[in-house]
Amino acid sequence: MTYQSTIAEANTAIGPNTDTWSGIDAANVARMRLQNRFRTGLDIARYTAKIMRQDMAAYDADPANYTQSLGCWHGFIGQQKLISIKKHFGSTKGRYLYLSGWMVAALRSEFGPLPDQSMHEKTSVSDLIEELYTFLRQADARELGGLFRELDAAKAAGDAVNTHRLLHKIDEFQTHIVPIIADIDAGFGNAEATYLLAKKFIEAGACCIQIENQVSDEKQCGHQDGKVTVPHEDFLAKIRAVRYAFLELGVDDGVIVARTDSLGAGLTKQIAYVREKGDIGDQYNSFLDCDEVTADQITHGDVLITREGKLMRPKRLPSNLYQFRTGTGEDRCVLDSITSLQNGADLLWIETEKPHIGQIGGMVSRIREVIPNAKLVYNNSPSFNWTLNFRQQVFDAWAAEGKDVSAYDRARLMSAEYDATDLGAEADERIRTFQRDAAAQAGIFHHLITLPTYHTAALSTDNLAKEYFGEAGMLGYVKGVQRQEIRQGIACVKHQNMSGSDIGDDHKEYFSGEAALKAGGVHNTMNQFAA
Repeated sequence: MTYQSTIAEANTAIGPNTDTWSGIDAANVARMRLQNRFRTGLDIARYTAKIMRQDMAAYDADPANYTQSLGCWHGFIGQQKLISIKKHFGSTKGRYLYLSGWMVAALRSEFGPLPDQSMHEKTSVSDLIEELYTFLRQADARELGGLFRELDAAKAAGDAVNTHRLLHKIDEFQTHIVPIIADIDAGFGNAEATYLLAKKFIEAGACCIQIENQVSDEKQCGHQDGKVTVPHEDFLAKIRAVRYAFLELGVDDGVIVARTDSLGAGLTKQIAYVREKGDIGDQYNSFLDCDEVTADQITHGDVLITREGKLMRPKRLPSNLYQFRTGTGEDRCVLDSITSLQNGADLLWIETEKPHIGQIGGMVSRIREVIPNAKLVYNNSPSFNWTLNFRQQVFDAWAAEGKDVSAYDRARLMSAEYDATDLGAEADERIRTFQRDAAAQAGIFHHLITLPTYHTAALSTDNLAKEYFGEAGMLGYVKGVQRQEIRQGIACVKHQNMSGSDIGDDHKEYFSGEAALKAGGVHNTMNQFAA
């Protein structure tokens, strides 16, 4: 719908009621409609699901078309990311938001800061999805409101060229609404609980839900120890539950990301049910660490299975968990991934202990022998020491090539003394091109950073506190924050406008006409930032 056609549509409704709808203007109605294009979360989910599907197809055609996102823990943070993306790149294409369960647990729980162990409130994640889209919709309203004000000024000045330009800009407006990949952890319960929570996510606007194969009540952060996985049938039931939720709500293009934590998970809570030799349950059990026993070695309370006609006793811990054989993590990841894609998942997430293209690519190659178009979402995690990891990778590569690495101490490569060295420079270049290279070589469709704003908030607050409470005093804020906002064109320097004050003034004028008491008058101190 164009601006003019929306006015015409509004006039159709207003026309028969002109005698009783005094002061209702079709242009104002059109503006409000365009500023609130998405009426419900389901409108958003359907719109963004189509975007993701198109982006996935584009990646299949050319891996250079990978996508990216940054994690966020507040609607304002998500809003500012999208405003910045539009400011710097002119388009939101290929750029999403990630909603991290870790950050919800650490920053949004009523219990206070929690570890990433599914102890936070279930609905705090769906609440954050709704909050994010509320802020993104307001970003649309704010930007369009500015364009409407410019349009009014151009018309008042009789500037036909600028009027035409602004009408075109309004009609071609690109929304701040983008896909959110939402973390549902391990489903917060059984498959029914997963289905109910998934519906909450989707109704809030999520087009993409990420679910992991850990035990729900034993869930750990993917980069912590003590992870416990579930048999494939249990995980597939939850994947199906999420798919049913999408289909029930009419989001047929909904995307499911199946995450496997098997690479770092050495434990399982259950021995899988086996229907016949070689089935998925039997394959899961084949990775169990077992001791062969004879009938006279069986003791009270033993749990036993058979393997190739032999009686086996799985190694069970006092926690009642069973161990996997050491070194089977990669094989289990591959099996997890293939099974998930064959049973309803669209994308994979393999949680690794380091960002290594060779390791990831090796697993993807094995998966693609069965599922040729398998694609990954990859966590460019702040849990990795990127500097140390990549410097060690370069060190090892140079050593293997026979280069002289005697000037470097591999154990101390994080040291600032290596920042300006050839090794440091090559490591930084590999970090810079990691996403592009991994998209081409390791099947990674989407790169995300889970916790970036957790760390940027901590760093910027530390710098401000050091200056403001130190010798710099108020200059610490002015020089380090406000002056930078002004010179870098950060819209938030006009924080009243960012919070919706001008949108409210527009509405006051619609509702009250000349009697409107507006906040944006000559005495508003935000006018000091007009330049």
